[in-house]
Amino acid sequence: MGFVEILKALLFGIVEGVTEWLPVSSTGHMIILNELMPLKVSDSFYSLFEVVIQLGAIMAVMVIFWDQVWPFGRRDNPEPAGDGLLAWVKLDKIMLWLKIAVACVPAAVVGVLFGDVFDRLFHNYVCVSIALIAFGVAFIVVENRRKGRRPAIRKLDAIDWRTAALIGVFQLIAAIFPGTSRSGATIVGALMLGVSRAVAVEFTFFLAIPVMLGASLLKLVKYDGGITQGEFTLLAVGMLTAYVVSVAVIRRLLGYIRKHDFKPFGWYRIALGVVVLAFFALRAAL
Repeated sequence: MGFVEILKALLFGIVEGVTEWLPVSSTGHMIILNELMPLKVSDSFYSLFEVVIQLGAIMAVMVIFWDQVWPFGRRDNPEPAGDGLLAWVKLDKIMLWLKIAVACVPAAVVGVLFGDVFDRLFHNYVCVSIALIAFGVAFIVVENRRKGRRPAIRKLDAIDWRTAALIGVFQLIAAIFPGTSRSGATIVGALMLGVSRAVAVEFTFFLAIPVMLGASLLKLVKYDGGITQGEFTLLAVGMLTAYVVSVAVIRRLLGYIRKHDFKPFGWYRIALGVVVLAFFALRAAL
């Protein structure tokens, strides 16, 4: 595998690490990047590559939020009925994971049954651009409507089963239409349901863990080709880069949302969608 291809894998990892956590669509950016600077690999391997390098981004979430998501360990003040083994189970974390599981159901079912169909229908720059623009407008509208309103849900454990399920429905939209952005769809949905920005972002991060692990595992299981040493190198470079960049981006985003709203991301999505449509229309005309 040539040095140029390794540099491309590095660039893909950077794009994945930045865009996976910002509500701007990592899949959309990856499609656009591959149109402009394609990796010299088979179509089947690239389909595997763009999903599996997300594992690096997921590792960043697990490292940063380990204490908030790991459900086992000695509790400081176990209740009287929680001695013995139960003293090592953090029930609030168990409840969080059960709500995450509920939110995962719609996208998981549709992804397993129809994922390949949706990839064939919508995995192109036109659909990506439309989704970028549509959800860019959604961010601006939602933020304007909730301006001055106090969110009803300001803590992670205040998310109830109904809210978790409805956030999962919004995630389903992202599973069908690349360019929507999984994080963008779930954040918009959470904001509409009265969740604060900080809680919406954290729940979105945690929701990504089983979703992206499952998507990567599904791709690996369905992949019917062998992986060469060069292809393995590309995967390793992409995942490691995505991990390092994700750590920095997640920490910056958490600081950003304490003082700002998501409207700048909405305007960015609209501008990017328009530019991409114009670029490829012009290229097709020449």
